[in-house]
Amino acid sequence: MLVWFIIACEIGFWAILALGLFVRFVLNLTTLSKFIFLCVPLLDIALLVATVFDLNSGRPAEFAHGLAAVYLGFTVVYGHTIIQWADSYVSYKFYSGKGPENTAYGWSYAKYEWLLWFKGLLTCAIAAILLFIAIFFIDNPETTEALAQWYSYLFWILAVWLVGWPLWYTIFPRKEKKS
Repeated sequence: MLVWFIIACEIGFWAILALGLFVRFVLNLTTLSKFIFLCVPLLDIALLVATVFDLNSGRPAEFAHGLAAVYLGFTVVYGHTIIQWADSYVSYKFYSGKGPENTAYGWSYAKYEWLLWFKGLLTCAIAAILLFIAIFFIDNPETTEALAQWYSYLFWILAVWLVGWPLWYTIFPRKEKKS
């Protein structure tokens, strides 16, 4: 059941984003759109409350409880960036706003990949703290085994990401494509 709530929160995030962009660019109500964008953290609070209630039910923790922690970490760290990106993209594509900065090659692309990885590290740190808090308060290793497994998942996500992107593009910088 919690997995469906996570999916609903993800759909809600994109719905709020689309509504905020619609209100900003089509209805030209900038202040109202900012208020709509500020509603995104309400989804995080709802997911946190649903996860706490589900964990307090006495049933063993599941994969979905750890996924909720990662989702919360992700939206805290990347939520603003995604909203900002979507806002500038819509402005550029449909309203002739300022174009996106070109970081498609060279050291600027490697720096971009490092920035994303460090944000991922922060995401995993937030998720690990939430997992630790849940494990600490439940205080039953048999019940929280699925939560403890997430530490390994977080490590491997970061390790593969580190080698596959920031390190790779630091050692082998992307070259500018010739026309």
